[in-house]
Amino acid sequence: MAQATNKSREAPLRRRKTDLDLSVEGSDAQMAPQRQVLVRTKGHAHGTVTRVLSPNDIGELIKPFVFLDHFDFTPAGGAMFPMHPHSGIATLTVLLSGSMRYEDTTGAQGELAAGSLEWLQAGGGVWHDASPIGTDRFQGYQLWVALPKEIENSPPQSQYLPPDEVLRVGPARVVLGHYGDAVSPIRAPAGLSLLQVQLADGEHWRYRPPAGHTVAWAHTHRGTLIAGRERLHNELAVFSESDASIDFTADGDTDFIVASAVKHPHDLVLGYYSVHTGIEALQKGEAQIARIGERLRSLRRIT
Repeated sequence: MAQATNKSREAPLRRRKTDLDLSVEGSDAQMAPQRQVLVRTKGHAHGTVTRVLSPNDIGELIKPFVFLDHFDFTPAGGAMFPMHPHSGIATLTVLLSGSMRYEDTTGAQGELAAGSLEWLQAGGGVWHDASPIGTDRFQGYQLWVALPKEIENSPPQSQYLPPDEVLRVGPARVVLGHYGDAVSPIRAPAGLSLLQVQLADGEHWRYRPPAGHTVAWAHTHRGTLIAGRERLHNELAVFSESDASIDFTADGDTDFIVASAVKHPHDLVLGYYSVHTGIEALQKGEAQIARIGERLRSLRRIT
């Protein structure tokens, strides 16, 4: 949906136990190590889309998460994201409200309702597009994930999940990876987790990342979230690298996403719509993108 480009205060915490009994009241709260906020940003608005992070800034800090857009607008007709390519990454779209029409060059096409997920593992090269349907508020995220070296040029694959296939544990929908006993149906590489969380005013929730997930961040899109002694509102927070848990408390009804991962060990080598681990892999991906593009031109799908 987008291209790779080169470039507080503390408040009293009102706590209440969730159905997972994740309260931190008492001595456990004093003893449990906590991650602190290292970086905060609201990103940069580009029309109806806020570019929260990209590969040349915070994406380098939290790789494999290399790019994040938050979109929120009322559609006025026409394609929002016309047919465009990717390679070396997977794109994840979390549709918070509205509905959209999609198509990709693996042959998949259809429509998604609010609460749905789109996972497009571009691998060696793919093209796709997406357009809002109707005029209801259209809100969501698109995330780029750098793929492991062994699959960055593999055949593309896509998954499109309706809302009822996204599993829930307590206040969290399990978008990627696993949490508690729930495993996301999305066939993402190992070492990734992303949850979509809703907390009521005053509710407390603790995220315990899987072992080895030293990279962690959260982004709020409704309400105010207290995390690492910081108050977050419509912004991204990157947490210190460790194996420790992260406590969240809602000041007002709050919606946010939180993600964690094993650190991506490779450099980020950027193309126009691609991210790879090396020049040779990038050239291979862009060559495949060009071949698919020629076929699309012959079909008059692109100019």
